[in-house]
This record gives sequence, C-alpha cells and structure tokens, in this order.
Amino acid sequence: MSGFKFESLDLKGAYLITCFSSSDLRGGFTKIFEKEIFNEAGIKFLLNESFLSISAKNVIRGLHFQMKNSQSKLICVPYGKIYDVIVDLRKNSPTFKEWRGFELSAENKKALLIPKGFAHGFASLIDDTIVLYQCDGAYDKDSDTGIRFDDPDIGIVWPVRKKEVINSKRDSQLMSLIEYIDLQTYQ
Repeated sequence: MSGFKFESLDLKGAYLITCFSSSDLRGGFTKIFEKEIFNEAGIKFLLNESFLSISAKNVIRGLHFQMKNSQSKLICVPYGKIYDVIVDLRKNSPTFKEWRGFELSAENKKALLIPKGFAHGFASLIDDTIVLYQCDGAYDKDSDTGIRFDDPDIGIVWPVRKKEVINSKRDSQLMSLIEYIDLQTYQ
C-alpha cells in the first residue's frame, strides 16, 4: 500500500495529493514523490530541478510561469502553511483563466501537482514557511515571467489583506492577464 491519495481536480491535469506519512516517538516521515506510485496513478513527472523558498507571513510569491518550455511543478510545505494558487493559462482549455486555491501545510501533508500551462503563486500564512518546489522541465531564464497576484481579471481572493502583502519588486511589476493574452495572440 503506497499511502498516497491522488485527488484529480477540475482543472485537467492538476492533482491535490495526500502524501505518505508516518510518525512515532522519533518524529515523522513524509514521502512526497515516488516515480512508480505516480506512474501507477497515470501521472508522468520527471524531476529536473528542486528548490526551497523561505517566506515571512503575508508574503505573496507569483503568479509565475515560463512562456516557453513550460514546467510541471510538485509543491509541498515541509514547514509552515501556505494558500497555494494555480491559474489555468492553457488557451484551448475549457477552464482557461480559472483559478483554484488550496491550503498546503506541514500539518496536512498535502502536495499540489501543477501541470504545464499553469501560473503558480502562494501566500505564506505564517513566518518562516518553507515551500519545496520540484519541477519537471528545465528552467528557462529567458521566458520566466508571471502575472500580478492581484490582477482583477483573475480575481483571486487571497487570505492576506492587500495592505499587509509583502511582495518583491519583480512580482509587483509582472504583467496583467490582458497583457499575457495579447502576447499569446501575437506569437
């Protein structure tokens, strides 16, 4: 028995995953990914890069994606809690421009599998939250970009008051959804 539970979401290709977890007197152990278990669930994921971010409470990162050479991402939280958001940017998808949000935390041991063609961002809900990103597909610095987290045409309802948001200069200058659609029209 793998201990994994894969919940297919209404945004085709996205999954909310309950990871294998056990604990005893020593502490706990959580398995986030195993190639064979994912393959058995019909999910193909090849790990190309893996990294961590550490965020203070009220930090919002994203909404990030690559214009070319899109990446699938497997996101989990080894410490802390986030409100994780994905936005479908696949122009031929019936859920194009729709978003969904999920609480991921060290406590609930949930992971989110984000397919290629989605923007991704999150709000850190407590200080020192650690997010683990595992990516299928190579990093493409030249096409790494995003859409503003507060774009009114997407309408994400974040659990952080706007005046309390901590955002990077880069993220505060990301394009709008309309600008993204215009770029896609001319490519």
